[in-house]
Amino acid sequence: MKAITAATPLICSFVFIGGCASPFHASLDAAKYDMMSCVELNVAMGEVAKEMSATAITRGKVAKSNIPDWLWGARRVASAVTARQSAKIEQLRQQEAAIAAVRRSKC
Repeated sequence: MKAITAATPLICSFVFIGGCASPFHASLDAAKYDMMSCVELNVAMGEVAKEMSATAITRGKVAKSNIPDWLWGARRVASAVTARQSAKIEQLRQQEAAIAAVRRSKC
C-alpha cells in the first residue's frame, strides 16, 4: 500500500499537467497586432515571452521527472505532455515572431 500512496502525487500531477496542456487554441491574427500601439505590442511581447518561459519550465520538469518502472503508461503520458508543451512553445514562437514583425515596422 505504501507504493500506491507514494505514486498518488505523481499520477495527480500528470493528470493536472495533461489537462493544462490541452491544445493551444489562440490563433495568430496579424490584423489584431496591426491595430495595437507600440506600448501594447511591447506588453503583448512580454506576455508571450512569460507564457513561453513557464511552458518550457513545465516541459523540463515533466521530461526530467523520475518515473518508476512499475507505473504502467506513465512514461507515455509524460512523453505526450512533453510533446504538447513543445507544440505550444512552437506556436508561441510564431506568435512572438508576428508581434516582432509588426513592432519592427511600426515602432
